[in-house]
Amino acid sequence: MSPWALLLVLVAAFAHATWNLLSKRSSQADGVVFVWLVAVAGAALWAPLFAGYLVVTGDVPSWTDLAVICGSMTLHLGYFLLLQRGYGTGDLSMVYPVARGTGPMLASLVAVLFLGERPSVANVAGIVLVGVGVFLLGRGAGRADLRSVAPGLVVGLFIAGYTVWDSQVVGPFAVAPLTLIYLGEVGRTLVLAPVVLATRRELVAPVWREHRWRIAGAAVLIFVSYLLVLVAFTMAPVTVVAPAREISVLIAVVLGGRLLAEGDLSRRLLASGVILGGVVAIALS
Repeated sequence: MSPWALLLVLVAAFAHATWNLLSKRSSQADGVVFVWLVAVAGAALWAPLFAGYLVVTGDVPSWTDLAVICGSMTLHLGYFLLLQRGYGTGDLSMVYPVARGTGPMLASLVAVLFLGERPSVANVAGIVLVGVGVFLLGRGAGRADLRSVAPGLVVGLFIAGYTVWDSQVVGPFAVAPLTLIYLGEVGRTLVLAPVVLATRRELVAPVWREHRWRIAGAAVLIFVSYLLVLVAFTMAPVTVVAPAREISVLIAVVLGGRLLAEGDLSRRLLASGVILGGVVAIALS
């Protein structure tokens, strides 16, 4: 991996772990309303940037671009809704690592089997270490652990799906990362609007009043973190970028242990060391 791609991935990892902390702290609010408000805020906040991009580049998306962006939007919508539901029952330092570990492992497998990518021995070893470390983090005997692990596994399937799909959108389809992310925000806003306004209208104002700063923070960090990852996809293959960005697992475990007092921090940090070894192996491959 090039130094620039690695830097982008590391910054994205910190931003990603932070917006997940904000989501966890808002997990007692209605999940659909929260996800919709984040999308609305993102669409509003980043509209000037996207408009400026269109004016400067003249890169108006084609119908084919819009079709593949809709596919991405659908996968991300499922991801956000399931993640928010998972945070309602499980710890940040459990749900997040399991989800983030399952996703890149499956994405890398798909990339090798169907996209023709050929990872090196060090790359494979790194992927294995990331997976082992993540599942060590998720291992537990109590029901609380199972409630955290199960949603993480399901969310991981969506992560794998959008990771592989979006790498093709910004690669072979040559859709600009900014276009993909911004129109994804707009798409989620439009798709969820009828559901929220028809069945949850009375919850919108209370959720906004209580969580507006978290909503705004998530809207900024979601956009920034994934934009950096998509740019990294244009500089390095999926089998390198997808697992390397999981350094965010280390950050999330520390945030969960220190700021949310989720407990068992020493064991979870020890397992995170295995993940760090995997990330180093991937970065040096």
